[in-house]
Amino acid sequence: SGVAWNESQHCRLLVPEQLQLCRRHLEAMPSIVRAARRTQQLCQRSFADMRWNCSSIQRAPSFGPDLLTGTREAAFVHALAAAAVAQSIARSCASGELPRCSCGPAPAEPPAPGSRWGGCGDNLSHGLQLGAAFTDGSARAGTGAAPGLRAVNRHNGAVGRAVLSDSLDTRCKCHGVSGSCSVKTCWKGLPDLGEIASDLKSRYLAALKVTHRLVGPRKQLIPKEGDVRPVTEMDLVYLISSPDYCTPNPQLGSLGTQDRPCNRSSVGSDSCDLLCCGRGYNTYTEEVQERCHCRYRWCCSVVCRRCRRSLERHVCK
Repeated sequence: SGVAWNESQHCRLLVPEQLQLCRRHLEAMPSIVRAARRTQQLCQRSFADMRWNCSSIQRAPSFGPDLLTGTREAAFVHALAAAAVAQSIARSCASGELPRCSCGPAPAEPPAPGSRWGGCGDNLSHGLQLGAAFTDGSARAGTGAAPGLRAVNRHNGAVGRAVLSDSLDTRCKCHGVSGSCSVKTCWKGLPDLGEIASDLKSRYLAALKVTHRLVGPRKQLIPKEGDVRPVTEMDLVYLISSPDYCTPNPQLGSLGTQDRPCNRSSVGSDSCDLLCCGRGYNTYTEEVQERCHCRYRWCCSVVCRRCRRSLERHVCK
């Protein structure tokens, strides 16, 4: 993201649907690159303690079956990427980085008593518009994907943007004599993407398995099981069930959990019982050095000794 994009060197690396957007909006590409990197970081952080730990996202754009076949995991990644691109563009507009947009429009509702609209809010509308064009272009990519998979990818991207839109809130700065806050200047801003990732993780856990079939005059995404609630615009959806990710299986995109560190005292997803899939674990003792017996010396430094401590590490068999 620190380099200037040009049509011949960079845009040609994208799928055809994104190529034209890249050429028309070269100035926005560094924002999109930052969004992609942030998506990678947050996906791996969100799933660090689970059997599928999102490590495969590092191979982008050469994804494996876990992210190419309409799985629950792919639903999370599509939604998070769509939200990340829209947020990154919205903030770049407000920061003055993009010449074709600026601050978000002033809210239509009146400000709270003692407040006034001002500052420079994130330009959510521009972020949603350009972000949708770019990420939906990827979802439509003509790589032989079935219509059902393209529909699922577009739906999940829209969920990510909807969660982002719902997160827009009011930020204020106080003015007044001696910090009295007699007047507040307020604007609309987006939260850190980590909050969006946390929300989408909850939706990932409650995602619906769907099928893409004709309902009336057009095809729609409907629940695979007939007695499940209808699909809403805020539900993540997936087409195929994921493997358990316990053992390596390249055809399914499973890397397995062998040699993954686990927590013997936990009862959650990072526990040795769940993460190691019942295979057991090996325990290693590791000696580490750390600062200890620290004291303050006048003036002005802290002096510490170096102590050795033994740590137990547990690794899945």
